[in-house]
Amino acid sequence: MKRKSIYLDHSATTPTDPRVVEAMMPYFTEIYGNPSSVHSFGRKAEQAVEDARETIASILNCQPSEIVFTSGGTEADNLAIRGAAWHQRTLNPSRNRLVTTPLEHHAVGQTVTQLDHVMDFERLLVPVDQTGRIDVNAFRNACAESAIMASVMYANNEVGTVEPIADLAQIAHEYDVLFHTDAVQAAGQMLLDVAELGVDLLSVSAHKFYGPKGVGFLYVRKGVALVPNQSGGSHENGLRAGTHNTPYIVGMAKALDLAYAEFEKHIAHYREMRDRLIAGILARVPQAQLSGHPNQRLPSHASFVFAGLETNQLLMHLDLKGIAASGGSACKTGSPEPSDVLLALGYSESEALSGLRLTVGRQTTAEEIDYTIDVLQEVVEKLYDLAKV
Repeated sequence: MKRKSIYLDHSATTPTDPRVVEAMMPYFTEIYGNPSSVHSFGRKAEQAVEDARETIASILNCQPSEIVFTSGGTEADNLAIRGAAWHQRTLNPSRNRLVTTPLEHHAVGQTVTQLDHVMDFERLLVPVDQTGRIDVNAFRNACAESAIMASVMYANNEVGTVEPIADLAQIAHEYDVLFHTDAVQAAGQMLLDVAELGVDLLSVSAHKFYGPKGVGFLYVRKGVALVPNQSGGSHENGLRAGTHNTPYIVGMAKALDLAYAEFEKHIAHYREMRDRLIAGILARVPQAQLSGHPNQRLPSHASFVFAGLETNQLLMHLDLKGIAASGGSACKTGSPEPSDVLLALGYSESEALSGLRLTVGRQTTAEEIDYTIDVLQEVVEKLYDLAKV
């Protein structure tokens, strides 16, 4: 079987769209002023930043002033969780519960854990079912008792499961609980209308939808107050000190605009490639178990468990055949620890060490999918045979 070069790790990051790169280029060498400067160089850069803010706001159906630019999804999550928790405590010291799930990205999970261990907040994890869908009744009960904030991921990065965010936000608000969602994986593949979702805070990172790495934003509903994570200048209405990264902000807005202008075309392609991949693997590799929800999952996302094998073995053998994949979260690739997400779904520790994530993109072809299925069948059979020796 001739070695190819196939990228099936789009949930980790995507290639920057050439049209995005083109939009960014003038802001490196021509319109390079500091957006906070009052001279003409600065005013041109500031206009570009504000135009980008308006573009993003139009897609989210919100006001431009509700968009806060950050260095990416991690900073946006940190600002949302820590900033809201700190401020809410000043209003009502007796309420200190932070509600979340065991499936969250570490940018949320570890921030909540820090607040719990170091700053005397209470962390409450709401259970999920075997597909990764949250227990809505348990979520309601968690919000009903002393909660100040809830954070539930829109779509999971490891198993692709999509949560009922609008329903959860409505429940949270019934108990006067702020609601945040990490939409890093969902952006570009799910609708981001914050009026329909009903969220108070929403985090996004550009490199997941063919934009540049190192830039993101946080939607902050008007009236929601946050304590900033970093002190310094008064940028972003005092919520995010630091000089604006004008080229990347422009690139992020362009990428998001393209993603939703071409939404139906790309989503149809993702689903076709994903469904071909899932059907082929389940038919040809009997040891494979589909992880995550069978239907309520990201259009680009396929994930599996191979009981008895190890993720790193699978990744190494796939890479030798030219296929780039991951074991779930790109932040944990290479770690021998079992996946917290798979453990939360009820898989054994051994099974949680065998997760594989394959995520398709705009350039993925049917030929690449078929090659991947052939290779995976060959690799899995080889590894199971070796395990018997």
